[in-house]
Amino acid sequence: MSSPKEHPAAWARTDVPEGLGLGALMPEPDGYRLEAGEAVVDGGAGYFVRFGVRADLAWATREVRVEVISARGLTSVLLNAQGGHWTDAEGRPLPELVGCLDVDVAATPLTNTLPIRRLGLRPGEYRDIAVVWIDVPSLRVRRVRQRYTRHPAENGLEVYTYRDPLHGEYRLSVDGDGVVVDYERFARRLREGGTAVEWSAGVTSGVADG
Repeated sequence: MSSPKEHPAAWARTDVPEGLGLGALMPEPDGYRLEAGEAVVDGGAGYFVRFGVRADLAWATREVRVEVISARGLTSVLLNAQGGHWTDAEGRPLPELVGCLDVDVAATPLTNTLPIRRLGLRPGEYRDIAVVWIDVPSLRVRRVRQRYTRHPAENGLEVYTYRDPLHGEYRLSVDGDGVVVDYERFARRLREGGTAVEWSAGVTSGVADG
């Protein structure tokens, strides 16, 4: 994959009645920073989530913060990590998360970039990993086992499948920076400067239905 360049990406959620997110991947001298926000309306209730992740030069997560504004008011979570050892906002260790190098925030698909870039899989390879999964809007934190499998490229995009025991298997296509274009049954990327929901003419509606 290419060296990442700072650029925002927007996604429409396809698993809820209304949902729109915006995120950006930003290189920094000592690693990478991910920033994203998303507004969702589901079942008549709405919420807004904003999150940021800092990762080192090997794409391992060092810090994650998530804030949610909903009918319950403002809730937030802050976690720090060093070498797979995690602590909460007060510095208390979280032994149930030991060994996790990635975080998965259940909002925009931006955090999928972290394991995709960190693992550096070749077509046909797969890897099972343990990640810190943060539910949105509840902000519940748990350890989840995930599998990433890389497939041959299609229509100029890299293709992966993602699987976990909570949600099943999904197909992902990503650009040269490892940022998701289409996430099956979850989100699809909006074309910059327009309203089209297909990244290219070659992306089929079946893949884009995320």
